[in-house]
Amino acid sequence: MTGLNGLRMPLMAAGLMVAAGASFAAVNVAIQTATMKLGMPSSSVVFWQYAAALACALPWLVRRGLSGLATKQPGLHLLRVALAVAGVQLWGAGLASVPIWQAIALVMTSPFFVIIGAWLLLGERIGFARWAATLLGFAGAMIILEPWSDRFQLAALLPLGAAAFWAGASLLTKKLTAFEPADTVTIYLLLLLTPVNFGLALAEGFVMPQGIGIAAIAAAGVLTVVANYCLTLAYSRSDAAFIQPFDHLKLPLNVFFGWLAFQYAPSGPFWLGALTIVGASLYVMHDEKSRAPQRQTDTEEARA
Repeated sequence: MTGLNGLRMPLMAAGLMVAAGASFAAVNVAIQTATMKLGMPSSSVVFWQYAAALACALPWLVRRGLSGLATKQPGLHLLRVALAVAGVQLWGAGLASVPIWQAIALVMTSPFFVIIGAWLLLGERIGFARWAATLLGFAGAMIILEPWSDRFQLAALLPLGAAAFWAGASLLTKKLTAFEPADTVTIYLLLLLTPVNFGLALAEGFVMPQGIGIAAIAAAGVLTVVANYCLTLAYSRSDAAFIQPFDHLKLPLNVFFGWLAFQYAPSGPFWLGALTIVGASLYVMHDEKSRAPQRQTDTEEARA
């Protein structure tokens, strides 16, 4: 019975990771419906998406009170939000311009930007194998982008920009969660994102959603919360090394959802590029797992 219970938790975590990927895929369909199909400015869609997500998170804030906002790192929160704003705005603009399958494959290059950021900003040592995996991952992105063909459009670079800024936000998230609860880090993101997104929406020409747009944006906001909640639960129920490969299922899920909603069909080179990106990121994950014991030893020696 103990063995069964021990197996049940990782399987539940894997299911939650898949549920998070499916929820994010549905969010992308909702955003693309509002932007590409209904013609709403991407900045307005992003604002309404995160405003709806904040509305879902407000009960938590009311229950915790001001104590949930206690922080000793206000500067890091502001910098993280600035990077996140750039990421979500570029992502929304990308979904307004390119098919879901292309956008999601390109944003999966984020781990490679994290590696570069950790080298530049945190002074981490990056071995030859990691550099090779990073170059391979970006080579996969080039295969998907096909900058040498007539089909290439500059808007396809927007998801890559989103991946770069989200990588910076991820590095700061890692740093913040070493000192503060994950709930505090999350609520600060939503609280600060909303007014900044509102200002950007005003600058582009603020649009109120109507008709189907209301349903699409409401769904995007609710599913954003659902996806992040499933993601948090997944990491709380199993090791990251076990569940991280299930995160890559978001690629076929986005392809499937995009095909159902818009009849998008990826071209042949897409699959070669996508497999290259996934393979390189899986290697990075495996390398991170192998480094973890030595990193823990180094930390304990430093404390001693």
